[in-house]
Formats: sequence, structure tokens, C-alpha cells
Amino acid sequence: MTPPDPDLLSINTATLWESCNFRQAVDALRRQKIRGIAPWRDRVAAIGVKEAARIVRDNGLVVTGLCRAGFFPAPDRKGRRAAIDESLRAIDEAATLEAKCLVILAGGLPKESRDLGGAREMVRDGLGEILVHARSCGAPLAVEPLHPMYCADRGCVNTLRQALDLCDELDTSRSGAIGVAIDVYHVWWDPELKSQIERAGEKRLLAFHLCDWLVPTTDLLYDRGMMGDGVIDIPLIRSWLETVGYHGMQEVEIFSKNNWWKRAPDEVLGMCRVRHQTVC
Repeated sequence: MTPPDPDLLSINTATLWESCNFRQAVDALRRQKIRGIAPWRDRVAAIGVKEAARIVRDNGLVVTGLCRAGFFPAPDRKGRRAAIDESLRAIDEAATLEAKCLVILAGGLPKESRDLGGAREMVRDGLGEILVHARSCGAPLAVEPLHPMYCADRGCVNTLRQALDLCDELDTSRSGAIGVAIDVYHVWWDPELKSQIERAGEKRLLAFHLCDWLVPTTDLLYDRGMMGDGVIDIPLIRSWLETVGYHGMQEVEIFSKNNWWKRAPDEVLGMCRVRHQTVC
């Protein structure tokens, strides 16, 4: 395959989690001539969303996504309302940052619950509660299916089919207000991945996240690999997205407590640039 357009590279600030605050991440991206950024809400909150938006504009950056909102399941109505209200605030932040999308993680089982079906209903209901506000703000919701290993505690939406079922139920007109974020770490194993990408089409594909699955993986949360160091066929998955019309930015999101988080930001970003061109 032809290498990706280098201008489409974006960095999720989780990739620089232990080395950079928001300002430092922006400075590192500028040094490496990377124009896409996907910040986390706590790092934005540390300097204020308006100041973060100013920094983004002044540096000519594109906010490919804001992480994150959702986590709708809760054991009582008060907890569910709190998750919805927090997600509404996140929508406002995404709009201020002019983010391409707000990443939504479903959340797992409520405490002491075994009712997986009920948890998924809470996710659907929570998305329905916030969708009108997202549409009015021009801040699309990107539902990110998580690997099944996270089903109990982080995300009970685990396949692209499930995520698209939610989109289709809540947005029958395919308005663009809700779609999906495809993170190769979470979905590479899915035998339906190609057909569900085709089902999504350009309208529903809001974000594309890159990293790799290491063998062995020593920590299921904090041991993601740099692209090319694991077993995911990233070019194949990229080809499926591009075939249906996705030509957006490609966001590197690497949680790596014992490797990449210990390295200097310019080393990490330099490797991201190389691997984006050679193995993605």
C-alpha cells in the first residue's frame, strides 16, 4: 500500500502521558511538525478549555478528538444523571476546542451488578439523552467499542456492530451527530470488522486510532505497542476505511507504562512519525 499522508498524523496526548502536560505536548508536536492532537479532558481542565482552544488555534493544530465522556451505567438514578451531566459538559468543551468528535466510552457494569443487558440499556439511554445537545453544538459523538476484556469495568460496547446498532437506533437519518471511533487495539480481532466498516460508511467513521497488540502483552491496559511492534495488520484495516471514504486523520494512542511513557517526548513522536510512514 501507499504510505499514509504524513499530514494526517495525530497524537493522542495519552501517548505522552507521563512526560507532558497540555502545553508541553503542543510544544513537542510543533517541534516534530505534527498537526493533529487529541487531548484528554483532565489536561485541558488544568489550563482551562478556553486557553487550550487558544493554544490550539495559535499553533495551527487540528483537534481530532476529545477524550472522553460516557460511563453511563450506574447503580442508581443519581449516578446515571451525574454521568449524563458530565457528558453534556464534555460536549461543550469539545465544541469550544472545535474537536472533530467527542470520544464516548460506554462504561462497564454498575457496582455489584451482573446485569450486562441492563448496563447496555443504560448506555443507549445515556447516549439518547446527550445526542440532541451534541447535534446542536456541532460536536459529534464517537462511540468507541472496547475490547471484550474491558466489558465489566470500562466498556460494555465491545464490537463495531454493537456501536453501529446504537448509532442506527438513535440517529436513523445518519445526520453525522453520532458515529464510531475505531481503535485497532480494540477491534483488530473481530471477524466482522471489514463488513461492519463497510456498513458504517464515511458518515459514521469519525476517528481512527493507531497502536499495536504486543505478544506477549504484560498489562491489558498499560502495555500497548508502537505500530509495527505487534501483530495487528494496520495497513489492511486502513485500506478498509479508505475504501468506504474515510480520509481523516490517524491518531496514535499508546498506553505504555513501562516503555514509551518512560521516553522523552521527541523520541516518542519521532518514532510515531517513522512508523506511521513505514508500517501503517
